[in-house]
Amino acid sequence: MLNPLINSLMKKQLFLMVVAALAMASCSKDESTGINNGNAIDFRAVMQTRASETTTANITNFFVTALDKNNANYFTNAEFTKDGAFFTSTPAYYWPSDGSNLSFFVYSPSAADLGATVTINSTTKTLADFQPATTIADQKDFITATATGSKTDEAAGVALTFGHRLSQIEIKAKNTNDGYVYKVQGVRIGQPVSKATFDFGTASWQLGAVKTNYEAIYAGSEKILNGTAASIMAVADDNAMLLPQQLTAWTSDTDKSNTNKGAYLAVKINITTRDGARVYPVASVGEYDWAAVAVNTNWQAGQKYTYTLDFSNGAGKVDPEKPTPTDPTDPFKPGEDILGSPIKFTVEVTPWADVAQDVNM
Repeated sequence: MLNPLINSLMKKQLFLMVVAALAMASCSKDESTGINNGNAIDFRAVMQTRASETTTANITNFFVTALDKNNANYFTNAEFTKDGAFFTSTPAYYWPSDGSNLSFFVYSPSAADLGATVTINSTTKTLADFQPATTIADQKDFITATATGSKTDEAAGVALTFGHRLSQIEIKAKNTNDGYVYKVQGVRIGQPVSKATFDFGTASWQLGAVKTNYEAIYAGSEKILNGTAASIMAVADDNAMLLPQQLTAWTSDTDKSNTNKGAYLAVKINITTRDGARVYPVASVGEYDWAAVAVNTNWQAGQKYTYTLDFSNGAGKVDPEKPTPTDPTDPFKPGEDILGSPIKFTVEVTPWADVAQDVNM
């Protein structure tokens, strides 16, 4: 069977030496909050743990909502765009002149890019009904930060510590069995929870019940496995960004067709012997089909999980979502072992028997 080896990601601090000059548009505010016309509000940004793609070099904007001392919106979803070493908006926002605090809720990318609704006010602080894109290449790295500040931060700026709020998933594979050739055409992360609401105040997720599959297919750019574990994602470092959660594994022994929607990893694969004999799948299915293995990892926000699938001693299970075959030449039913047990022999050598033969000359 496939043996997924889960490599934990080491956290590392990535300091963004960027001062983000926050600018402000006019908005309603409590009448007791005055405007200071000194330096504009600015931030010093720090990335907490690096999940995937958002770094000092490539972050171009973020969105900020500020609440004043009366918990009223001072400004809402203001976009700050990189301008040299700073992030600025037009027009600029300034600190309340009475020295009172502002509370900042910051996120990136935009709600439109995330495909969800952001609401931040005195009673609600959520990203509602977020669903990662089903195509892995289209998924976004969702980051957030919170902070408070006042006019005393005018010179130094407010420190923002961003955290990655999703889990990053990478799949690698290898094969040291020279008797078989494995060609890979895609990956699937099967049946994790796919819809949730994020709370900016607690930096936590409330998971829904909806589950789905996430795939990356790269027909025409197949990868051939060898003895060195290598990424089988479509593009190197283009990994999945999914909701943090405790996975419930697919139970292939009792639920072969996965009616309970247990979690699994799958590889779209073609298997032949070294001599070219076709092993999987049968011709009526096509050149490639899915091989699967159950997983039950507890995905944490801001962590990267690298699964290494080792085909050296097996090829996993037939795709649980494959329809039961009607072709009599197709022996591969959902949830069954693809290769089964290795070929082995018992040996008995018949002793030589002496046979006397007389020959007349």
